[in-house]
Amino acid sequence: MQLPGLKREIDQIAKDKGINRDLIVEALEEAMKQAARRKYGQEKELEARFNDELGEIELFEFRTVVTEVNDPESEITLAAAHEFDPEAEEGDEIGVKLETEGFGRILAQTAKQVIIQKVRDAERDIIFNEYRDRKGEVVNGIVRRFEKGSLIVDLGRAEAVLPAKEQVPRENYRPGERVRAYVMDVSSQTKGPQILLSRASIEMLTKLFEQEVPEMYEGIVTIESAAREPGGRSKIAVASRDSDVDPVGACVGMKGSRVQAVVQELRGERIDIVPYSLDPARYVCSALSPAAVSKVIIDEAEKSMDVIVPDDQLSLAIGRRGQNVRLAVQLTGWRIDIKSESKMREVAQWLAEAVSVVDGCGEPEAEILLQQGIASLEDLSTCQSELLSQLPGIDEAGAGRIKARAGELAVQKAEEEARAAEEAVVREAEEAAAAAAAAAAEAAGEGVASESGEPPAEEATPEAAAPDAEATEAPAEDKA
Repeated sequence: MQLPGLKREIDQIAKDKGINRDLIVEALEEAMKQAARRKYGQEKELEARFNDELGEIELFEFRTVVTEVNDPESEITLAAAHEFDPEAEEGDEIGVKLETEGFGRILAQTAKQVIIQKVRDAERDIIFNEYRDRKGEVVNGIVRRFEKGSLIVDLGRAEAVLPAKEQVPRENYRPGERVRAYVMDVSSQTKGPQILLSRASIEMLTKLFEQEVPEMYEGIVTIESAAREPGGRSKIAVASRDSDVDPVGACVGMKGSRVQAVVQELRGERIDIVPYSLDPARYVCSALSPAAVSKVIIDEAEKSMDVIVPDDQLSLAIGRRGQNVRLAVQLTGWRIDIKSESKMREVAQWLAEAVSVVDGCGEPEAEILLQQGIASLEDLSTCQSELLSQLPGIDEAGAGRIKARAGELAVQKAEEEARAAEEAVVREAEEAAAAAAAAAAEAAGEGVASESGEPPAEEATPEAAAPDAEATEAPAEDKA
């Protein structure tokens, strides 16, 4: 069947849609075959081929070459077969060209449906292959609409989904607003490729630094570890392969330009950049920055650390709602227990009292035990006797006495802490009752004053009396 300009139309569609020309030709051949089956019957063995030279679709019906025809629908005589193929022999399958006149309306409808479906499938495959290669990249898009808490983002040739769980808390978007996100996954589905985005992942943070820091792109500076609480705070540990390149300075940039670009993209999220170290103690101390650390006690078997900090650095080391130490644990992979110096001095005193049951033992031995990871009376009472026997002047019997005394002191200490807690509860209750009584008395006084029409008399306070005292002392100074 010859259609005017068919070849030109095929080339134009292939160019506009970016689809392989062979796929369109295949769609046309399939459309011709389906239209022929509707006209001649589904049982027919038909084949459609596009003749590129003539620019037309040819339809062939396959028949078996026989000496005597019993079924004209599927068989052909040898003499008739020679008209189509002079070399045909009995038993061969030969294609007989059929007339395609009258296929116009049927072919047009079928071809339209088949071509549309083929084009959609081809476009879906192209988009899937394109974004499959972009998995793990940061892409730019425009917010189009909201669906059940998820953002539908237009990436140009495809739409992506930013689920609610991958969005940063307190970030709000409006339709038409630009957004950058990390491509987490690309999957092929019947409705088209499913592109999953994220702004809350750690990879989003690291990819932004890789885009802003040329040394990372060149492989000189690497991110060894990262921890993130989206929308709040993040920590990254960086290392350098070149001793002349400071990894932290490279990430910060001139006057903080590089890290500020990342902070601005993450809408104000705080970012701590710390140097990576193979020394666990130094690494943990860096991860707890900006807090200063006084001492670190390492338990490599449990992969835990007791970190001692000055009393004024305790809240800074822990962070708001434990955020700083929580991120440090994620960054380093070590379990971190932060204690103040005053708390450790108290523990050292209890340990010294426990080991003092052995003559000549006291604070020095308690300090050694602290350095070996014995950070409580409970630890001392349950530790191995061999550990205590290694200390000078302590034998097996002495180790047993120390452990027994530690158990007694642990019970005593627990009772003291329980009594202190009860007293604190009673004190808080009394203070609350006193405050309530004072508030009631003040309210009653204001009520009496309002009824009499006179304001209540103000009580003298130390602050109010202070100026008078200064005034009376001034002449004395002048006399002197």
